Amino acid sequence: MKKPGVLVISHGSREPEWVRLVDEAVAAAASAPELAEVPVVSAFLEIVEGRLIQDGIDRLEEAGVTEMLVLPLFVSSGSTHVDEIGQAFGLPPVAELEGDLGVFRVNEAAIHMGTPIDDDPEIAELLLSNIKPLSINPSGESLLLVAHGSKEPVFHERWQQGLSLLAERLRELGGFAAAGTAMLLPDQAAERLRELALGQPSGDSVIVVPLFLSKGYFTNKVIPGRLAGLDYRYNGQALLPHPAVTRWLVRQMIGWLASVR
Repeated sequence: MKKPGVLVISHGSREPEWVRLVDEAVAAAASAPELAEVPVVSAFLEIVEGRLIQDGIDRLEEAGVTEMLVLPLFVSSGSTHVDEIGQAFGLPPVAELEGDLGVFRVNEAAIHMGTPIDDDPEIAELLLSNIKPLSINPSGESLLLVAHGSKEPVFHERWQQGLSLLAERLRELGGFAAAGTAMLLPDQAAERLRELALGQPSGDSVIVVPLFLSKGYFTNKVIPGRLAGLDYRYNGQALLPHPAVTRWLVRQMIGWLASVR
């Protein structure tokens, strides 16, 4: 008999609130009626002691799981961490960058790798709800979607592809005049903001939209620091807490269950 289980992996943080918001989203997903008999464990890439990836694997195997969905709760397939996690589960690297997680111990469960959020349509709706308080006249406003990014070949291109698609979804959904993207790695934010401001139809400030799972160091410190001295509108809202993240988790889990049962 097959017994499915789900390991949701996110990055981890020293900020308890960051961890709490992730855990609440995962717990809410696990409570969906369709997942009533499916063990779901929230684990972290680093920092959160006792809750790391190997800990999560062990918990699921102790629960008798034979088919394990590894679901990366990351915003982009361009994250080098997602590839590192895949390598540690025995998948080949997508580029020349070798991960340093070693190899995870999996005794009997078959591993099925899921995919990150990328340009999911409902996440575009979530971002629109985050910035609505900042918008006065969408048809005359421009948006700048800002995310972590990567300098590494392959990963940079993946980040850019996902960001561009998501920014265009958000622009169309909200009826905005224009939308651009910027990564913090490499440092593009200030330059891209200046470019958008020059072409802003209304002459108003550009709305800066952070694409991060939860509020923390990057939304509170890094983005404002990179844009210091520039004119823009920003409230630092992240994806969590929002039920759209839980709904995304549930959709990934249910879709996978249909393929293994």
